[in-house]
Amino acid sequence: MERQPPVAPSDEIDLYVRTYTSLLRSSGDVDVRAFEESHAYSASSLHEGALEPEPDVSAFGYAAARLPTEMPSVRRLVLGQSNELFEAAGFDVRSWKIVKTRGRRRPLRWDGAGTLAVYIASASDIDDLIPLVTGYQLEWNKMHARLRSLGEGASRPAVRDALGLDDAALDKLVSALAVADVDAAAAMLARAPVALKVRMLAASHSQYQRAAQRWWSGVEPRYMRAEAPRRRPVYFVSSNTHSLVNLLGGYARAQSSTIVDWARRKNPEGLAAEVEALAATGDESRLLPMVYYLLRAWIHDDESGARMREVRDFEAKVGLSHVSTPGQVDVDAQLFELGRLDVSVLDPRLRVPGIEALSRSDAVVLNIDYPLGMAAYYSLSRLGQGTGELRGVYVMGKAATLNGRVGDVSASGTCFDEHSSNTFLFQNAFGAREVAPWLRHGSVFDNQSAVTVRSAFLQNRRYMSAFYRDGYTVLEMEAGPFLGAVYELIYPQPLPRNQIIHLTDKTPFDLGFLHYASDTPYSRRQSLLSKSLSYFGVDATYACAIAIARRIFEQEIARLG
Repeated sequence: MERQPPVAPSDEIDLYVRTYTSLLRSSGDVDVRAFEESHAYSASSLHEGALEPEPDVSAFGYAAARLPTEMPSVRRLVLGQSNELFEAAGFDVRSWKIVKTRGRRRPLRWDGAGTLAVYIASASDIDDLIPLVTGYQLEWNKMHARLRSLGEGASRPAVRDALGLDDAALDKLVSALAVADVDAAAAMLARAPVALKVRMLAASHSQYQRAAQRWWSGVEPRYMRAEAPRRRPVYFVSSNTHSLVNLLGGYARAQSSTIVDWARRKNPEGLAAEVEALAATGDESRLLPMVYYLLRAWIHDDESGARMREVRDFEAKVGLSHVSTPGQVDVDAQLFELGRLDVSVLDPRLRVPGIEALSRSDAVVLNIDYPLGMAAYYSLSRLGQGTGELRGVYVMGKAATLNGRVGDVSASGTCFDEHSSNTFLFQNAFGAREVAPWLRHGSVFDNQSAVTVRSAFLQNRRYMSAFYRDGYTVLEMEAGPFLGAVYELIYPQPLPRNQIIHLTDKTPFDLGFLHYASDTPYSRRQSLLSKSLSYFGVDATYACAIAIARRIFEQEIARLG
């Protein structure tokens, strides 16, 4: 019996999406205030306090972490796909300051006055950004109204009582605003209310395709080799930019004792005792995840930049290259030439039988850094047009789990995609057997069903319950768009809508999806709003990455054999 698409009570979410989608068609500025009512009544699981008079610091902190620290000075956000679009509208963005956020990879430029330019790679950036900005404004103005009468120099207890927060929530607010203390936070919030405006520039399908083309134009020179007689075969991976490079590159492993000694001295994040305990076991497979986690902090502890240059030189010798933010799209890429890998420096958990045969391979692994939502579709679609034989598509991503805990891993063979309303059925290359041997702390659940949602904010408890009743337990943001691109790589027609699509026996390349749980929206106690994965997330991340790397090696060795 065929699986029917789930039917969810999403009227509130639909109304919210239709509201901002229709208003942003305007050629001028749109007040964010116009989105506030539909945002509040959507009952988002990430903003459950939107209608309450008390501030929802968790929701504000989530939004603030995904917006730049310049937000208190921003008055207008302009959304576009390229420098040319911004400049045609009169915004000289090339001269503006590049700014970053703590929790979202998205190119941003700030004019130093009141305008923030936001580069968008797909409609998913809009679905993500508008709820963030609206939630931020709602909660800022709640807190402003309560603090404006206190005056400067109000005591911590006075600020706490005015906002109706406990000490833990007050500290969370200080962190969200990225200021030194409660005094600075109170002064910033009391200074003025927020009245943001948003303007959209030419958000067309064609422009998104052009953005993907610019992205590929930045990657292609590293993929193409002048001396190669043909385009090389590709194993495509979507993950992060640290897992595969650490497992395959070998630099962190080579510097393991140096990084351990540094951690003993510096005690980063209070991990020195745990580092000591892991080193004392003499078990390299237990120590290496900690070394991988500490590598970034160790590199950045060197202000001269010499360590980073040493890392890149080491990796280049074993066929690894990096492409950062190609084509104004913040989706970094890495290429690994399988024939140049140094088997002696690989993570020992990757030593599959016959691994020496990889030296005869002409294939490359192309890894891209977690594209957001529909950007996944555009990236894989464009990559499929520009590469040689595609031998595998593997996706590792974060997800919210409705039946597990933070740190668990899920493998799904069914995915309902909110963007296309399609239900995809596919043969997942991964199950519990491939991941469980490398996972120390969590559990692996295979034979699951996933839902690709439009945005973390665009879901509520009633909405999630409807999916859960239909057996959908994984909420994530990229699988559906990737599967849509896979469909168009193997069929001669564009992706249909509202269909059950069987990819089970149609895909000419290997296909694998793994998601590690970073949020449990049914459990406020473990919610992503209040818990950073930090080192806790390394275990699940590397278990997935090891399974992917081993699968690629096994597939390629079988071909060479």
